[in-house]
Amino acid sequence: MLTVIGAGLPRTGTSSMKAALDRLGFGPCHHMFTIMTDPARVDRWLPLAAGEPVDWEQVFEGFRSAQDWPASFYWRELAEAYPEAKVILTVRDPRAWYVSMRALLSNGPERDLPEDMPEAATAVFQAMMRLGPVVDHISSSFFGGPSMREGLPDEESAVAAFERHVATVKESLPPERLLVFDVREGWEPLCRFLGVDVPAGESFPHLNDAQAMRQTLDTLVKEGRLASPFNAS
Repeated sequence: MLTVIGAGLPRTGTSSMKAALDRLGFGPCHHMFTIMTDPARVDRWLPLAAGEPVDWEQVFEGFRSAQDWPASFYWRELAEAYPEAKVILTVRDPRAWYVSMRALLSNGPERDLPEDMPEAATAVFQAMMRLGPVVDHISSSFFGGPSMREGLPDEESAVAAFERHVATVKESLPPERLLVFDVREGWEPLCRFLGVDVPAGESFPHLNDAQAMRQTLDTLVKEGRLASPFNAS
């Protein structure tokens, strides 16, 4: 059962948040990386691309929290399905976010893949292709246009979508249930919101989403090994 729901967009510190929630005892935390490491989970998400209902308990079986797309796109549905769960909206400067989203595309859908990839790498990329209809539905709904796999909209349109999203989440949830959080704030506001102690002597796990994903995919393509990006730095 989910106890913490992420409402933040990709590239707003979702990798840092996954690492932090796991550390604070709110894990395992579902993240896009979860689907990459367990491609069979793609099937649990596919009905959403056709507008069909899903069993959220099945989708998040074994998880206590969620961050990143596809989960965070469905923050409203999840908040209704888990009324006791708290919601965290990760935010950052929207123009820096846009730059990072462009990096996401260059490392993902726009990435040139070698023909002689290891078998394990091929399996992961095939799974991501199967998840494509869900990503298309999410990104076209969010941006109000073509799928993100066809390219991002112009910066002004994307920033406007970002700001609409932030405003909608804030307006939709009571303040006692929602934390609007910039990961640069560190442990204290997050731990206060979740009602847990700040880890003594530990730095907040500041991870660079774009860099972590690039390094993970580089290792996968070259070595056929899906190394976890969730190590504090």
